[in-house]
Amino acid sequence: MKIYTKTGDKGKTSLIGGRVDKDDLRVEAYGTMDELNSFVGKAMTELDSDLFKDLLEDLEAIQNELFDGGGDLANVMKERHYKLTDEPIEILERRIDELMEEAPPLEKFILPGGAPAAATLHIARTVTRRAERVTVTLMKEIEDVSPVVSRYLNRLSDYFFVAARIVNSRLNIPDNEYVRSAKVFRTGKSDKKKDE
Repeated sequence: MKIYTKTGDKGKTSLIGGRVDKDDLRVEAYGTMDELNSFVGKAMTELDSDLFKDLLEDLEAIQNELFDGGGDLANVMKERHYKLTDEPIEILERRIDELMEEAPPLEKFILPGGAPAAATLHIARTVTRRAERVTVTLMKEIEDVSPVVSRYLNRLSDYFFVAARIVNSRLNIPDNEYVRSAKVFRTGKSDKKKDE
């Protein structure tokens, strides 16, 4: 089997049920989710399997969910069945709450960094935000887009923020605060990150 098909040499690509230009907004949206999935995979290679067993399980599930969401964005069939449901969103919310209980108190904005895996998770967080922005734009232009994808991405960026902090915390690496930050977060451990 050959990996190259030459069918995209003229700037077109296939969706589920049609073909569009490679710079189509729908392609940009699911392509950004594919980029995000690669950063998730990179973070997984940087995590110790014993210390971060729970995060690795989360991230493996997230990789599959990103494939589901990307497939949903690529689906232009008249009758379609979306794979990404609200259940993964509910699971992410539970995991965020659990991890927030473990995370050190936070009052100020922090700089991305720390351990390699934490830095990669912060990159994943920002790519998630970009994927969310592109998906929202797509939803404005095209009505037949699953709204679950944007909700999932919104929650996922919060998960990556907390997961990055947990990685540093378990490795005894303190958060590096933004030096000119005001106090923007409540100090209670169960308080969630301020929505961006």
